[in-house]
Amino acid sequence: MSFAKVYSAQASLIKATVISIEVDLSKGLHSFTVVGLPDKAVEESRDRIAAAIKNSGFDSPKSKNQKVVISLAPADIKKEGPSFDVPMALAYLLACDDIRFDAERKLFLGELSLDGQLRAIPGVLPLVREAKAQGFTDVYLPKANAREAALISGITIYGVEHIKDIINHICSKRKKDIHLLEEVQLKAQEPTILSEQQFICDIDFADVQGQEGAKRALEIAAAGGHNIAMFGPPGTGKTMLARAFRHILPNLTFEEMLEVTSIHSVAGILKEDIIFHPPFRAPHHTASYISIVGGGSVPKPGEITLAHRGVLFMDEFPEFDRKVIDALRQPLEERVVTISRARGTNTFPAQAILIIAMNPCPCGNYGIKHKECICTPYVLARYQRKISGPIIDRVDMWTEVSVINHSALSESVSTNVPTEIIKERVKRARTIQAERFKNHSRSIKMNSEMSARDIGKYVDLTPEAKAILNNSSERLHLSGRAHHRMMKLARTIADLHEKTAVDHEAVLEAFQYRPKKNY
Repeated sequence: MSFAKVYSAQASLIKATVISIEVDLSKGLHSFTVVGLPDKAVEESRDRIAAAIKNSGFDSPKSKNQKVVISLAPADIKKEGPSFDVPMALAYLLACDDIRFDAERKLFLGELSLDGQLRAIPGVLPLVREAKAQGFTDVYLPKANAREAALISGITIYGVEHIKDIINHICSKRKKDIHLLEEVQLKAQEPTILSEQQFICDIDFADVQGQEGAKRALEIAAAGGHNIAMFGPPGTGKTMLARAFRHILPNLTFEEMLEVTSIHSVAGILKEDIIFHPPFRAPHHTASYISIVGGGSVPKPGEITLAHRGVLFMDEFPEFDRKVIDALRQPLEERVVTISRARGTNTFPAQAILIIAMNPCPCGNYGIKHKECICTPYVLARYQRKISGPIIDRVDMWTEVSVINHSALSESVSTNVPTEIIKERVKRARTIQAERFKNHSRSIKMNSEMSARDIGKYVDLTPEAKAILNNSSERLHLSGRAHHRMMKLARTIADLHEKTAVDHEAVLEAFQYRPKKNY
């Protein structure tokens, strides 16, 4: 009876921790214990491991009178999911002296079926990144996860179908009486070549008739990463504009691709090898605040984290629960979501552009010519009170999407500016910002990410622009937050025009996007 140790890893969103799997065998009546804060899925792995070992040609742990203790270290981190099945099975066989191999600098991942097959697991990308950072040279995981894992260069990835394939590969030295093993070598996974997927532009800005003011506002929002609200009667194109918006956002950088792909992989919603384009999330207005910002007894990321580096579109915004709307205050300001529970605190990234779409009232006809609003004053006031002042302050831009003349709808769209041209203008503005912030200590990339100190350093106002800004802020009784957001917005408008200093025209245009009334 002996001791063995192998290595695995566990993800917590985009962060990962290397887990040591230690097995100790001793004489006595049969018992099989897993320690180290395992959840139900980890505890149930005892039966999966026993069956997989038996069906792979070895003696089952249940057929021997021995005490088996498996420790998952560090012990103060809760272990979740079935991805420890493979390393636990290998550690047991190594402790039994049924197989022999050098476990150092090798990391094992995967869920076992009862016959020893490896099933795919979520969240392998951050695990492989951490393995490389910790000096591991080889990672063995399910074949279905191999292409995703091979996005990380500088570490050897082995895609495996059956646990016997791992044993056949790593056991260069073995007991002479073990005749079940074959001289088979696994082939390392080829590095995944990034061939960008064609992004189908289902809604082009050229398809939207009229609404030039809203298009201009969305271009500014995309250039600087600003939150934006569109309000107007039903059927004027708010949802169409929001869905066209994602097509003018620049493609993700490689590091952003890995970051976004890691989040979606851990959440179990990854449908491709890697995400090239900014994500677009559009939750229904009946969604709970936990599903939007994240949380739960075991904190999980919400929609605003799944929209990281992309867009969170909230249609029919006042119809969301008041708790949902108010829960957005901290994420919109800090660009992260901090979930605190008794067992600890989790911080999730939330660098997303918020797009709000809303009607002027529940029936949608308030203030519309030739239409009658049937909402009572109480219903109207209650509808408008759903959006608090702090939320209004945190939304940089408010633009009206008004009724379009029917004659304009039947005109040709050939004169409209297409998405590709707008996207190029946005990319140029983002390039200017990236050059401006290249030496920034916090690695910010867009104007919307600037702090109060950054504004004083990077927003160079002309004397005339400064006078207009201060006078207008005083007349409109803007808060300090709103005043700073006007400066960030003016900086973005100046970047779109490729101006070094922020002039009075940029400031005046920025003030056009302040809400005309409290919603």
